[in-house]
Amino acid sequence: MARIAVIGAGMGALAAAARLAVAGHRVVVYERTDTYGGALRRFERDGFSFDTGPGLLPLPAVYRDLFVKTGKEPLEACVDLVQVDPSSRHVFADGTGVSLPNASRAGVVAALDEALGAGAGQRWGDFLVRAREAWDRTRRPLLEEPLWPNWQVLAEREPYPAVPHKRLLRTRRAGTLAEVGAWELRDTRLTALLESHALTHGLDPRTTPASAAVLPYMEHAFGTWYVRGGLRELARAVYERCVARKVEFRFGADVTGVREKDGRASGVELADGTVAEADFVVAGVAPGTLDRLSPQAVRGDGEVSPQPATASRLTVLLALRGARPEDTAHRTVVHAAHREAELDALFGEAAGNTRPTVTVLRPDDPGLAPDPDHEAVTLTTVVPARPEEPYDDLAENMVTVAGRVIPDLRDRLLWHEVRTPADIAEATGAQGGAVPVPALAADGGRLLHPSNSTRVPGLFTVGGWAHPGGGLPHAGMSGALVAGLIVEGPEFRGSQ
Repeated sequence: MARIAVIGAGMGALAAAARLAVAGHRVVVYERTDTYGGALRRFERDGFSFDTGPGLLPLPAVYRDLFVKTGKEPLEACVDLVQVDPSSRHVFADGTGVSLPNASRAGVVAALDEALGAGAGQRWGDFLVRAREAWDRTRRPLLEEPLWPNWQVLAEREPYPAVPHKRLLRTRRAGTLAEVGAWELRDTRLTALLESHALTHGLDPRTTPASAAVLPYMEHAFGTWYVRGGLRELARAVYERCVARKVEFRFGADVTGVREKDGRASGVELADGTVAEADFVVAGVAPGTLDRLSPQAVRGDGEVSPQPATASRLTVLLALRGARPEDTAHRTVVHAAHREAELDALFGEAAGNTRPTVTVLRPDDPGLAPDPDHEAVTLTTVVPARPEEPYDDLAENMVTVAGRVIPDLRDRLLWHEVRTPADIAEATGAQGGAVPVPALAADGGRLLHPSNSTRVPGLFTVGGWAHPGGGLPHAGMSGALVAGLIVEGPEFRGSQ
């Protein structure tokens, strides 16, 4: 039985802790805050309850596998997991709206044809076929295996089979998501639909590789899911599974360093001066934090380096009087009227008080409001990872945008709460409140994440800033990879 110290209680760290405990190891989790879950937090006031992190769960099979491998009770026995249908509603700049059925290619094609005109659905359906090919080519190396030593193969090869396009007497193939939209979808609304899957992760579609086509494909193929009571309930269930497997938790325990002995990790140092010895250390922390804890773990030439902090999220929580209408979509994406202005404000040097793309979450969940005559609504948008900026004006713009799809919104508004990148930084420790993106192939490896193993033997990284990157499914996968590397050793090659 090995002693394992886990730094941080984010979802990737919890997933690793539960799997390692089941394998017979003594696992202690050290968390600097007073709770678990990383970004999966909850805000409560006056009988209203809101998720302040992710509000939907893609690819639930990752957590189903975690619960199967760590106990007798399956995931569905621990949380009320429901499929969201429609998967999403999109309101485009020209006022056109379309509701997309959950995990139904035929239904999506029909809905797009009806809303956007004949042929639109077929173009989107054909795109999904090509996106599936990209998924099949990258799924295992990007999600199910430790990062290859020759990861450059993933960096250099574009897995998306772009359609040849004649332009300026030359035949070209789309290399970015924006080019896929312009050359293959040929409809600004379909392009907005495609690009929203990158934008929600803080990725600029103008520079994001075409391999990001796997993001809408994942949602299409595996559906969109919600946990009743909010996604915080998923964090609660994973935490309780850890406790049931005898994982020990030390909350309010600020780790200040990783100890080394004989050239390998040997424990952690705490802010109060104590030292906890360990045979392995698993760090579920942001890159800057890891550099401070263990400078020797920093990657060298020829290795994937941590991504710089780029984008974060601004969240506005709305407490509304009045019941949620029965035909309301759980998720509505209201697209920005001026795409280039929005992207320049987010990813360029230009600044401006724009009306951004806003995701409106209106769960059919009575437990989120004090009674049936009230509704809890969450608005989110992507912002630069600059927590010092004022966000009052942008939050007001978000409420105005949401008013396009919530009639009488301001008349119904009891109060609102704004959660900024500074709040994300406090919860996760990420510089600027940055939110990590999922790993993607091509583009020179810019969107790959560092390996779960480090240059210090016995020290591993887990969570959104390590392979395979950000997002709830990816965090759970990172926990499985780290557990496999510790239990089976460096020859571990992932699930078969």
